[in-house]
Order: sequence, then C-alpha cells, then structure tokens
Amino acid sequence: MSVSRAAAGRFAVRRSGAGAQVALFAGVPLLVALIALPWYGSSEALRLVVEFACVLMMAQMWNFLAGYGGIVSIGQQAYIGLGGYALVALANHLGVNPFLAVPLAGIVAALLAVPTSFIVFRLKGAYFAVGTWAVAESYRLVLANVRLFGGGSGESLTALEGIPRATRELVTYEMAVALGVAAVVGVYALIRSRLGLALTAIRDSERASASAGVDVRRTTRAIYVIAALGAGLAGALYFLAQLQISPDAAFGMSWIPLMFFAVVIGGIGTIEGPIVGTLLYFVLRQLFSDLGAWYLVALGILSIVVMLAAPEGLWGLAARRWNLHLFPVRRRLEVADETGRTNGDQHP
Repeated sequence: MSVSRAAAGRFAVRRSGAGAQVALFAGVPLLVALIALPWYGSSEALRLVVEFACVLMMAQMWNFLAGYGGIVSIGQQAYIGLGGYALVALANHLGVNPFLAVPLAGIVAALLAVPTSFIVFRLKGAYFAVGTWAVAESYRLVLANVRLFGGGSGESLTALEGIPRATRELVTYEMAVALGVAAVVGVYALIRSRLGLALTAIRDSERASASAGVDVRRTTRAIYVIAALGAGLAGALYFLAQLQISPDAAFGMSWIPLMFFAVVIGGIGTIEGPIVGTLLYFVLRQLFSDLGAWYLVALGILSIVVMLAAPEGLWGLAARRWNLHLFPVRRRLEVADETGRTNGDQHP
C-alpha cells in the first residue's frame, strides 16, 4: 500500500533527544574541569583520573565487542599487555619519546591482532572465548621468557628518568583525559556508522545479516582489531603511569573481571553503561578497599544481584524508567502535528 506525500511529511526520523542535549551541556563543563584539574588538584587525584580513564577505555572496548557485537572474549588482556610491552620496547630500547610511544603501542597491538584474529575466529561460541584466553596466556609466556624485557620480573620504564616528575604527571594526565574521551566518542561514532549497523545485525543473527549483504568475517575482524587498538592504548597509558611492567601484571586475568563488572553493572550494549559501571567501581573501591578480600566478595555479590534484578544494568534500568539516552543510537519515528512539530512519541 502506498503512502501519500502529505502523510509521509507528517513523520520524522530522529536520533537525538533531550538526553543528548543534557549530556552536551553537562559534558562540556565537566571536560573543562578535568582539563584544569592539574592546576587545583593533588597528585593523587591526577593518578586516580588516569586509572579511571584506563579502566573506562578497557570497558568501552569490551562492551564494543560483547555488548554491540556479541563477541564474548575473555582474552582482551592480551592487548592490554601487548600495549604495555610495546611502550617499553619503543621507549626503553628504541629511543622513542615515551609519550609518543603510547599511540604507537596501540597501533602495535592492533597490528598483532590482525594475524591473531585469523586464528581465534576459526573457533565458535565457548571455544572462541577459551581460545582468546589461550592466546593471551601464550603472549604472557612468550614475554615472560624474553630476557630483553626482564623475563618474569619485568622491567622499569627507564625512558622517563630524565623527565621532571611534574611534567611527566601533567602530560600523562592530559593524555589520559584525551584518550578517555576519544574512546567514548569513538565507540559512539562507530555504532552510529554503517559498521555499527552491520555489527548489531551480526549480533542479532549472523545468517540474516549475511543474507542481507553484510560481510560477517570482515566486520567481526575489523571490530576485533579496533577493540585491540583501544585495549593497547589503555595498557600503554596504564603502564606509563605505573612506571614499570611485568608479565603477570600486564596479562593477568584480573583485567577481565574488572571490565566485566564495569560493563554488566553499568549496562551492556550502551555507551553510558561502562561509564556508570566504571564510576561505581571506583567509588566502591575507595569506600571499601580497607576490607581486603571481603571487598572483592562484595563486588561479586553486587554483580550477581544486579544481573538478577536488572539484567540490562543500572543505566539500562534508568533509561527504561525515564526514557533517558545521553548517547542515542536508535532511530525514532516521530509524528508531527498540523503545525509541523513532533510530539516525540516513539513508534516501532
């Protein structure tokens, strides 16, 4: 049945809404305050923001893979570690400026993800998840036996020794803010792009997306490499701030529960979820870290409670309750009245 031009003119497809405007007006002052933090904050505050940015980047990359692509990897620590070791190799052994080595380390991690993707994507389902972990362990064992990087005990980032501490902290902090913002904006832009449409189609049904003309293999490998780039940048930035690296710290399994907590608690498959989850993680850590092992038990119990009571996460629960979307990616069909104004009602 055809639709008349007059009737068609009464509809409008929109993505943005009041929530996006709130994010813009609140985000700009927050960003300005973060940029200016070195001039009024303590060194401890700077280090906390750097760590927050690193964890946020890791969570956004894992959410990009699992939440939007349905690709559940438990081996993303491979690229966190590779990014950290690439930083050390470039700065300590090749004489590259350590701050310039951070983006280069991310590129190295992405390049290594290309051949790795041809191996892990031969596996499906649970075998894929286990395969990604096996790859991460393989990288850890290889670097633990390389004497050039200190073997199992690791190596210090000696390239920073000639740089004053104040300069080092300032540049590291500003890089962390820039990369943290870039991770959020970059994932948002990718999800709104044609690649994002193909990705969500593959997540819903690989067979249906392939029949619609989506190249499933190229798309999944592309997002795997992009996620490796982000994880490599986060790893390089983290170990730049830590001033030393070891195989167990770089490739440890502790990274996976951290990313899982931030994404699942905040809301998987949303841009806002990892932000909320990462913020909650740091708040709980600051409040209850003195409890020792009980603090980790409390995080586990909280994760279980949230997954049972609100599978969509805390942000997903809030978004459903108040129809709030700070980073809207879904299209809305709105009906216009006789004056041409839309009423904001959503239609399937």
